[in-house]
Parts: sequence; C-alpha cells; structure tokens
Amino acid sequence: MGDQELTWRGAAARWDRMLFDGVARRHWPAGNRVLPRLGRAANHGVLWGGAAAAIAVLGSTRARKAALSGAASLALASATVNTIGKWSVRRPRPLLEGVPEVRRLVTQPTTTSFPSGHAASAFAFTTGLALGAPGWGAALAPVAVSVAFSRVYTGVHYPSDVAAGAALGVAAGLVVRRVVRGVEEARLSPGDERKAIGAPALPDGAGLTVVVNTGSGTASVAGLDVLRARLPKAEVIECEGPELAGELAAAAARSTVLGVCGGDGTVNAAATAALRAGVPLAVFPGGTLNHFALDLGLGGAEDTCRAVAAGSAVRVSAGRFTPGPDPEDGRSGYFLNTFSIGAYPELLRRRLRWAPRIGGGPAALLAAWKVLRAERPVRLRLAGRPRSVWLLFAGNGTYHGTGATPRRRDSLGEGLLDVRLVHGGGRPGPRLFAAALTGPLSRSPVHTATRLRSLRIGDIPPGTPLAYDGECTPAPPSLVLDTLPDALTVYRPA
Repeated sequence: MGDQELTWRGAAARWDRMLFDGVARRHWPAGNRVLPRLGRAANHGVLWGGAAAAIAVLGSTRARKAALSGAASLALASATVNTIGKWSVRRPRPLLEGVPEVRRLVTQPTTTSFPSGHAASAFAFTTGLALGAPGWGAALAPVAVSVAFSRVYTGVHYPSDVAAGAALGVAAGLVVRRVVRGVEEARLSPGDERKAIGAPALPDGAGLTVVVNTGSGTASVAGLDVLRARLPKAEVIECEGPELAGELAAAAARSTVLGVCGGDGTVNAAATAALRAGVPLAVFPGGTLNHFALDLGLGGAEDTCRAVAAGSAVRVSAGRFTPGPDPEDGRSGYFLNTFSIGAYPELLRRRLRWAPRIGGGPAALLAAWKVLRAERPVRLRLAGRPRSVWLLFAGNGTYHGTGATPRRRDSLGEGLLDVRLVHGGGRPGPRLFAAALTGPLSRSPVHTATRLRSLRIGDIPPGTPLAYDGECTPAPPSLVLDTLPDALTVYRPA
C-alpha cells in the first residue's frame, strides 16, 4: 500500500474509481439508448432552455418567473464551473477502460473533469425552478438526476465530479433566489406618500369587510388564514366574476373600511367602490403580480393586518378617465397603475379572448404575433392635435424603466400622469423595441415621454380597445385623462 493511499485524498480517489468501475460493469436496462442521448441534449444548456421555453408557453406567470430564475441560476453555475472550477482543480478525465464501447460518446470532452458542468447546470436550473414553482421543479428533478448520472454512465466524469457539480448547482439556485428576494424587498420600501390623518384603527377587525375574488391569481392561498387569525371580527365575502362589482359596492356602503383580496384588476374595482363611498381601502395582495400592493410597500396579508389594527394609512393619488368603462352611466373610471390605448390593449383583448380555448401562455404568444404584424397604428387627437400612435401609455405617478416599458414607482402620491407615446409609422415591433431602449423622460423620433396633470384624447376610432389596470374595454369616441391627488386612503404599516 503506497503512501498516497494512506491519505484521505488517496482513499477518496480509490472509492471514486470503485464507484466509477461499478457503474461501468453494471447492466442498466434501456440505459444505452436513453442516457447518452440525454447527456447530449443537455450540451450547452439546450435541454434546460427548451424546458424554460415550454414553461413560458404552458405555465402560469409564477412558473414563468421561476423558469427565469432557473435560467439565471444555470448561467451563474456555468460561469463558476468554467472559470474557478475547471481551472483550479485540473483533474484529468477518467480512463475509459471497462466502459462499454456502446456507451462512450462519439466526441470526448477536452476540458478538465472536476466539477461536472452538466450536473451543475441541471441542478442549478431545477433548483431555481423548484424554489419558485415546486410542481415544475418536482417534474424536472428526475431529468436532472438522469443527466447527472449519464456523465458517469458514459465514462466522462467520476462520481465525485458529478456530486460537486450538483452541489454547486444547488448553491447557485439558492444564491439567485436570495438576490431576487433582495430585489423584491427593496421594491417593498415605503414611498413618501402623505400620512392619512384619522384613519380608523380596527384592532379586532370589527367594521372591516373583505371581498375576496376567488377567481383571481393566488387569492385562495393569499394569507386569508392570517386575516382571520389577526382580525377575527372582519367579515369575509368570497365571490367572483359578475358578482364582484355588486359585492364591493354593497360592502363599501355598510362598512367602516373596505378590504379586498385579489389582483390589480380586483383592487381597481375595490378602489372605485371605496372612492365613490368615501371609505378607506385595505388591500390584501392576492393576484399573480400585485403591482399596486408592491409599489405601496405591502408584502402580504400580515402587513395589511398590522396596518388596519394600528390605523396606519397613507393618501394615494388615483388616475381617472372620463367617461368611464360604461359611458352610458356618465361616471368616470379610475386606474391605480396604468392606462393605455394601442398595442397593449389589443394584445390583452386577444389574449383574454383566446386563453379559455388554448391556455394563457399560447394565447399571449399568438396575441403578440398578431399585434406585432399590425399594419395600421391608432389615429386619434391628443390635446387638440392629430397624432398617429402605436401605443399611448399613462401611469398613475412616474414609473421607473426605459421607454414604453415602465416597471415600478417610488411614490403613489405624486399626483401626476406619466404619459408616453410610441409614434406611428414603420412597423410596430421595431418601433416598440426602439422605444424600450429610450430613456423614460425623453423625446426621440419614435418615442415621447412627459408628465402631465390632464390630457384630452379625441377622435378615437370605433372599436379601439383601452386597458386600465389589466382590464380591457372598448374606448369611447373621446375621453379626458386626469389625476386626483390624495384621493384614496389605503392602509400601510408605518
């Protein structure tokens, strides 16, 4: 027995080779047909890119975000393996003695052996995916394990190479998850909205009625158990669809505080009811994206319960368009986030029409393809001047983000409209892309952005859709956009 074998490295190397040889000698049914092909499919991350694309088409918004985190985790793991990992250890590849010829790869890898890049990529993508969408992660976990095992099976890696790569991939997924959470927490920082004086404090929830949209995003698991535990005397009403507007109006008329659990469209309907009844609003985030709640600084039901119990609230501005969604009743419509005419409402209208038949992901892709092939922009009159636009966007407050693709706001109490135009002419795809690369408050040949208190829009072509807070409705022939500073009292922790 040599000196090397007396050391822990020698013992580890001996066990590594023993496991490698054991895999080589073992007969694995169907392995010769499946495993080498699976390993080749994972070259350069192609397999995981395909999985991410499939999830983008078939999955929910949450699953698509998880797939994006998985792709970022894969990129981090691959960069680490190909820089620090491969060049710090420089372990030679295993000798192929004993590995059946039928298993061996036609082209052998030329890089060093430790750690396994395939295993790192497989476990990084799957970990990043599983942390955001456990169901999809569980479905792909056997594939990731098979890809990792295929590297030993085909004789290109020792088992320890694969184990180290898998551990590195899991670590990359956890790192990306932590970074994403850090970004989300930074977004939850409260803005400089003016504090609401005299907001009712409801320590046990008496006087609060919460209307839950059971058909919205994640409302069924949005922390209603927390609400019932923290504010036990609050009334909870569950409904969806045509019942929602009526239930919100009735709840606002009889309650001290109107509560709502749902996504941005549901929150918009609740804000409309609260504004008309003159009561404060308590938002329990229950949609897929929850833009308004995030921009307000609400992380979940616990935050809202704490604010309602303490009477902590702020005053926020609301965007208004007149006439509203139902021009016959003569009343205005409101938007807490965004209002738009042009490419986005058309895309939204088509997606909502096709989604029940082919699913949300395919409907969104088909709608985008149809809209980007459009030949005519919308011709209308803005502030008395004829204009041709691919997109008219108005935000309730100034949004961060370039061009016509805003992302978040620092304050909901600004009392200004963030107005952006993508000029007509050319094709919509290149124009919208060019606008996305332009600064948020600038002018260019394709894009204009400014901040206003009001804007008159006229000569809107019949059949033109408009969108507000994710809802879509036919636009009237003319309307006025304006903003109502400090119009709505909304609960938020101090």
